[in-house]
Amino acid sequence: MDTEGAHDGRRSTGRPGAAPPPAVPPPVPAAPPAAPPAAPPAAPPGWPPAAPSGPPAPPAAPPAPVPGPRAVDHPPYPPPGADGERSPFLDWLRAPRPEAPPGIWRQGHRPRPPEEPERLPARSVLSGAVISLLCGWLVWSLCWNGYLGDYWLWPLLLFTPDSWRSAGGDNLAFVIAAYLYYGLFATALVVIFGRLGRWPELHRRWVAPLLRKLWDDGDGRDAPPPPPEADPAHWPGLREGGAPHAAERLAAEARAGRMTDVDHARITRAWQSVRTRPERLASFTDTVLRHGAAACVHPSGDRDLPVRTARHDLATGQVRLGTAADDRRNPYPHRGAGFALAPELLATSVLAVGPPGAGKTGRLVRPLVESLCLQALAGRTAVVAVGAAGAGLAPDAFFDVVVRIGRPDSPHDLDLYGGTTDPDEAAGVLAEALVGDLAATHPGGPARRAATALAQLLGPFRAAHGRFPAVPELRELLDGSAAALDGLRAALRDAGQLAHARELDARERQSGRSDDACALLADRLALLDRPAFAGFFATGADSRPFSLRALDHPLRVRIDLPERGHAEASRILARLVLAQFTECAVSRADRSLFACLVLHDASDTVSAEALRGIQRLRSANAGAVLTLRTLDDVPEALRGALLGAVGCRMAFAGVTTWDGARFAEVWGKEWVEMRDVTNRQIITDEPLTRIAHFIRKLVTGRAVTSESVTVRQVERERWSASELAHALPPEHAVVSLTTARGEHMPPLLVNLRD
Repeated sequence: MDTEGAHDGRRSTGRPGAAPPPAVPPPVPAAPPAAPPAAPPAAPPGWPPAAPSGPPAPPAAPPAPVPGPRAVDHPPYPPPGADGERSPFLDWLRAPRPEAPPGIWRQGHRPRPPEEPERLPARSVLSGAVISLLCGWLVWSLCWNGYLGDYWLWPLLLFTPDSWRSAGGDNLAFVIAAYLYYGLFATALVVIFGRLGRWPELHRRWVAPLLRKLWDDGDGRDAPPPPPEADPAHWPGLREGGAPHAAERLAAEARAGRMTDVDHARITRAWQSVRTRPERLASFTDTVLRHGAAACVHPSGDRDLPVRTARHDLATGQVRLGTAADDRRNPYPHRGAGFALAPELLATSVLAVGPPGAGKTGRLVRPLVESLCLQALAGRTAVVAVGAAGAGLAPDAFFDVVVRIGRPDSPHDLDLYGGTTDPDEAAGVLAEALVGDLAATHPGGPARRAATALAQLLGPFRAAHGRFPAVPELRELLDGSAAALDGLRAALRDAGQLAHARELDARERQSGRSDDACALLADRLALLDRPAFAGFFATGADSRPFSLRALDHPLRVRIDLPERGHAEASRILARLVLAQFTECAVSRADRSLFACLVLHDASDTVSAEALRGIQRLRSANAGAVLTLRTLDDVPEALRGALLGAVGCRMAFAGVTTWDGARFAEVWGKEWVEMRDVTNRQIITDEPLTRIAHFIRKLVTGRAVTSESVTVRQVERERWSASELAHALPPEHAVVSLTTARGEHMPPLLVNLRD
């Protein structure tokens, strides 16, 4: 299928050749497709090369087929079952995925009973079962060995003729009746003592799960495959949609072991674009027949990641992060179920708070980045991961673009102005990066004044030179250098843009005011005008910037910040990327692709404008993942607003009580049933009763009492600040979820190690 370079192109970045197959199933194709693939088209225009010149143009169209030549005759494919119907990929594809509340790992999930049965302590259940078994065995032994005489046989003697027991009678019939009676009597003992000993509860808690596990591990893979019309491995959607030849080719690829879960997800997304534009059907069929499972491949040429460290289900877009604890505070359907995140949850943005070592990086950020990279290969997602150099978010081979700010070996630079050509938009984003952190502590709108001052300089400079100024040039203009301003005026006269000279005049008039923002902007910009960043933010024809305007396409981007030695500059750049992402994600023309920003450390990056941008992401099919060591890294006036702006909140083990108080407040309260038990000693004047009470006290060591139980409904916090600070086990977190559709899930205690 001709895809204008959006899928069929091969690797054109600065990275080395194609990635090796993953170390875990589903396996990477072991053999070439049945039909030899045609030569791949050239790299898509604008896809970031190793050393591009000038601003990169955005990649081509999203993963959607376009009209092309009609499919030719295809080679005969083996009938269903000829190549075998069992493989890790087919087992994954056919696994049940029932509908479940948000946050539950759906692959192979078995919903719990709708109502929770009465919970008894395990010791009581086991001891009761053993005692009832011994009692039943004792009764049977007494009866069978004749200690009770023939009294237990009276029903048998009552319902059988005397002639059967006399000499010369039908003794065989009496023997058969006797054994039937013994079986009925034993069954009655089992039923009676089984109910007394709660054997059904014993079976439900321990025996049934053990048998189910043995069945799944043993005979579960031997179950027959579903019929072709209901088997996803036979692509029934393509057959019903008018592409039976493509369905046969893909089914043969799946049976032969040449298809992975990424291939399935990628081709499924391409087929969805065909359903919206039926004129692309012929081109889609032709591409599938020529390339098989490698059809519509990602522009990088990758069909999988080199290695996987987490469990992914690309059929639902989920990544498993742990298991919901079997705790009374968790909602009953979630207890013991797998915990997972998906794009519909990430679209409401995620805030994770926890001290260093709590598991934010290894248990949350890395699995999420890995999942988003896989979904980018499937043509569903664009991901931008931002962290300090050496943070280890993911290997270089996971990404199409790696920006190492301040490193001379970086194959790409970062566009300081976000790829825009509008001076006002560029000024607003840059002002947010430079002074956005001062908005909460310096009333009077420093960001607005800074944006106005920058616009008064950026507009004339672009009108005169056709580009925005580099960092040294902008710093000179902000400092009010007479030579720089006179040179800019002369360039405006030469370009015939005298109308922009009035903006320079207004800038000079405001430069003497006490509230002028240029001096502050120049001081902040000086942090980026360092030898380590020399030429890095250049805007000339020989520059190589990468712009977040490419979020319309399934890009995988990692930006390494120079935190070591340039901490303040790193915070400015983090605010810049956050501001550019929120602006570019909302302004996309095609929002069918989910865009996600993963900000490994959001300290000193949250501002009022950033919160407004994060809130707008939900309607733009985009989201952000922010991690913090503590809420103290956010201005006090914005802490409550931050917790309210995100839909998914995570409090890791080790949070402080004041951080826990914020989470407890946003999670609110619930009505719970409280039981008050009062024990009162029983005093009696009856001699025999007093003797019985005395003997009981000698045996138990406690006086005989009577209990009085009072049940009442009270309102209490779902999780208190003290519980969050002191009751969470290591590598656990309390998580609340919200989907993009507005479905809420109360806080869950999650074990991130399982």
